[in-house]
Amino acid sequence: MAQPASGNGLGIDIEAIREYVQVQRRKHLAGQSICHAGQPFHAIYLVHAGSYKICELADDGREQISGFRMRGELIGVESIGLKAYASDVVALENSEAWELPYPAVLRACLHVPELQSHLTSALAAEIRCDRSWMLMLGTLAAERRVAAFLLDVAARYARLGYSAKHFILRMSRIDMASFLALKHETVSRALSHLHDMSYIDVQRREVRVLDVDGLRSMAGMSTALN
Repeated sequence: MAQPASGNGLGIDIEAIREYVQVQRRKHLAGQSICHAGQPFHAIYLVHAGSYKICELADDGREQISGFRMRGELIGVESIGLKAYASDVVALENSEAWELPYPAVLRACLHVPELQSHLTSALAAEIRCDRSWMLMLGTLAAERRVAAFLLDVAARYARLGYSAKHFILRMSRIDMASFLALKHETVSRALSHLHDMSYIDVQRREVRVLDVDGLRSMAGMSTALN
């Protein structure tokens, strides 16, 4: 796979934050949790390496994946203003996140303007993302959902400086299915069909995008990836 471009991809200067906040590096093995729903809220996290999944508990007791976080993205912003974390957050691979204690990080915003901007942008992006996926899940058939998901992952890799056309899916088929409100067998069939149509080449979790325009057409999108 291609190496990332220069830059840390984090969007904020962590060293500037350290002057005002006691930042803790937290390493997590695959499957290890950062926090659990109901646990007292005390910090937000900035993903430094690896990736995480956000898990909600459905009314019937099932685990529901509500999102995935990659390097440079914030975790826990949806719990700001609450007494407890709203979700479980679990590492998809060996990962590292920087713990930013709250409300100390809020006070740091007075001295590090880009941190305030990053927090505001993260909250706004989460609202937009939730609305976008709600619309997609309510209107798109299974294969279209899977195509849209692959394009979203590709775009996020591209923002980190990696190739948008060759990447690894860090989440399992079951996690994908939970996020897309599908059965995992349906996700597997959809990936196989996209493979057979020569839109992608998929080998387990390794994905190569062969026909960007075809994949975007399948997802109902119009602008090609860079």
